[in-house]
Amino acid sequence: MDRISSVAEPAFTQPPTHTASAGAGFIGKATKFAVSSVPWIIIATLLWAGLFIKPQPVGGTVLPPVMERRDHFFGVAAAPESGIWVAGSGGKIVWIDGTGSVVRLATPTEKTLQDIAVWDGRNALAVGNEGVVLVTRDGGKAWQKIEGVPRSEIANKLTRVQVAPGGRAIATGEMGAILLTADHGATWSRLRDEEDVAWNDAALLPGGRIVVVGEFGRLLVSGDGGITWQEPVSPVDSSLMGVAFRDENSGVAVGLEGVVLVTRDAGMTWERAGAGTHDHLFDIAWDEENQRWLGAGALGTWIGGDPEGLEWRAGRVDERDLAWHTRVLPAGEEAWFVGANIGRWNGQRWMILGH
Repeated sequence: MDRISSVAEPAFTQPPTHTASAGAGFIGKATKFAVSSVPWIIIATLLWAGLFIKPQPVGGTVLPPVMERRDHFFGVAAAPESGIWVAGSGGKIVWIDGTGSVVRLATPTEKTLQDIAVWDGRNALAVGNEGVVLVTRDGGKAWQKIEGVPRSEIANKLTRVQVAPGGRAIATGEMGAILLTADHGATWSRLRDEEDVAWNDAALLPGGRIVVVGEFGRLLVSGDGGITWQEPVSPVDSSLMGVAFRDENSGVAVGLEGVVLVTRDAGMTWERAGAGTHDHLFDIAWDEENQRWLGAGALGTWIGGDPEGLEWRAGRVDERDLAWHTRVLPAGEEAWFVGANIGRWNGQRWMILGH
């Protein structure tokens, strides 16, 4: 038994060395082949997936909000049915109804719109950068870009538009632009030669009278629809930004550095009133229902005045909100303020719509 054990043991403890080398070579070649094949397997898999597998949608399409945080709105008007229309960044015209619901109206431009005005339930227009003029004939369902609007070779931003009965409207802007239409915006004519001044706002009064305000405190008055002009003496040299009238004689103009000017003779003479603020003022409106003047400006500023423009007050719609507002629209017991944000103010509470 001892001999059998001693003979058999070496055969299992010392395998031949040439057999191990052959096995290792085979395994190495197989490994190299597998590794080199991986990229081609991945490419083939992706190609097959791209040709034969159709991606399936997961969830609904994400649409951007109607009003985004980056948006600014510069113009506001009472909508034909209810609520308001606001116009601003990217060619947006947005309808905000009485409940606060927001709907974007389709427009044919991406140019920023600076102002909007409404004649009646069907006819309205908007103006803006690069001289764009849009009109609607069906209450805002469709908007058309008007061609052939007089242009400057230098600058063409239209900053304000005001409407009057009979399809009349006046638009003001850069390089002395004072444009008039008498057919609901279909055709336009320039009332004055081009000059290096921005006319910031205008008022259309009965009998064809026009009052215009602009840079450097400049004022213009025409009694014949823009055929001839007079330039009244201005008591300020800072830019005037907005003007409005409560009747054919009594008007107010506002501007930078808290300027408030009052006229009682249809714009021929103006006197400065103390508004109680030095913040820039951008707009003024006559609130017929509440028999008061109401204005808007920088840093959330509002101003209010009595009908004769003798007594004025100023404040902020909300001490926590220092946004600028380029337009104010009285609406019953409240007023809309439009600019860096949009909100309603009732004299006590500031209710912002949301970005």
